[in-house]
Amino acid sequence: MMLSPDQALDSDHPSSAPSDPESLEAKGLRSCCASDLEAPDGDGAGGGGEGRPGPHPQQPLSREEKRRRRRATAKYRSAHATRERIRVEAFNLAFAELRKLLPTLPPDKKLSKIEILRLAICYISYLNHVLDV
Repeated sequence: MMLSPDQALDSDHPSSAPSDPESLEAKGLRSCCASDLEAPDGDGAGGGGEGRPGPHPQQPLSREEKRRRRRATAKYRSAHATRERIRVEAFNLAFAELRKLLPTLPPDKKLSKIEILRLAICYISYLNHVLDV
């Protein structure tokens, strides 16, 4: 008698459902994991994609899974975007202040961040040379 996947999982009788992995594989069943038996999209992958929960409902969520779920909320993303905007503003202000200290011709010439850093390195090297002489 061949059992359906639901009968094999829900059976309370140990004799009615095969317990060793080889006999499960032989009957077309994998382990006793519902997500392994049938994925919603039919590929058998189970969990992991498009926001579906990966772990079993009975098992507690792993630290990584909790972190992923927390980061997926709109509130978290909004707060993260705000923190990132503040960080980038502070970064740009620091570059602007550094740019004011560097001599260039013309003085108001627009420089990229990498040009500002390279010019600062050269200027510091020049000032060290002047002090050594």
